[in-house]
Amino acid sequence: MALVQYADGGFFAPRKIAEALRTTSEEVARTAGLGRDAVQRKERIRSDKTQRRLREMVEIINKVEPRFGSALVAYAWYRSEPLSGFSGQTAMQLVRGGRASEVLEYVDAIDAGVHA
Repeated sequence: MALVQYADGGFFAPRKIAEALRTTSEEVARTAGLGRDAVQRKERIRSDKTQRRLREMVEIINKVEPRFGSALVAYAWYRSEPLSGFSGQTAMQLVRGGRASEVLEYVDAIDAGVHA
């Protein structure tokens, strides 16, 4: 999916992410490790923390989407598939814990044929 599909006015828009993933803005906030206020109040949507978490989630989903064939299946993987080498934590849990870069490195290693 093109990143522009998730944006509005130069910022990641929780509403657009939710529409693309057929869920709610509140669910997007939860899966990115944000509170409900972060996706409902305009000034919070544009905060560095909110935008960083939304960007991390979108980057990971975009990176694995070709493997699964759709953003919806990639989103399901992000939320529910335990990653080997991370004590059974999912990509969502790792992002919520501030470890998005490790998830991206893991996906890159898998794509390169390295078994994590």
